[in-house]
Amino acid sequence: MLLNSLGKYNKDFGFKTQDGLLIVFSGPSGVGKGTIVKELVKIYPEELVLSISATTRSPRVGEIDGKDYFFKTREEFDNLIKNNMLLEYASFNGETYGTPREYVEKNVQNNKNIFLEIEVQGALQIKKNWKGGSIFIFVLPPSFEVLEQRLRGRNTENEEALNNRLAIAHKEFEFISEYDYIIVNDTISCSVDFVKSIIMTEYFKVNRILV
Repeated sequence: MLLNSLGKYNKDFGFKTQDGLLIVFSGPSGVGKGTIVKELVKIYPEELVLSISATTRSPRVGEIDGKDYFFKTREEFDNLIKNNMLLEYASFNGETYGTPREYVEKNVQNNKNIFLEIEVQGALQIKKNWKGGSIFIFVLPPSFEVLEQRLRGRNTENEEALNNRLAIAHKEFEFISEYDYIIVNDTISCSVDFVKSIIMTEYFKVNRILV
């Protein structure tokens, strides 16, 4: 296991690595953060997992509870909020989405590194509510012009919606100082290597080894 390579020294030196990491991934829409995460999980399926959100919306065709989302009634979701069982939550288009604390805790306690792809406001909530090991990474495009080209290339929205996404991106850039690392997603392969190096660096920090 590349990312857990300290494990072989446990017996000889008495090292004990801590739990897995929560890796928070943010960046503007169209920057390619989802593609980066999926590629990493594909390469290291035993060590990296994707977080699964809870939502009040109904399942779409083909979606599976516990795999795509944790589907909840409004009452169930409100109870999650009331009992502090979500690391973050937000509402979009009349439905509410959130990150279940129990799912994240279970994975990191099993030495899994769990990726959470999320917008800035959700990341700030997690930074406040999560006390375990974490990495906060902000993904930038090579330039704002490239970001606009990528959004236009998707051909999924009209001019008004596209301009709104670009305006949101400008606002998100103002919160970069809240993150631990920045990567520029010029090519997916390079970005994957950058993130892998960041995770390995965190694992080799002395404060993550208990003697």
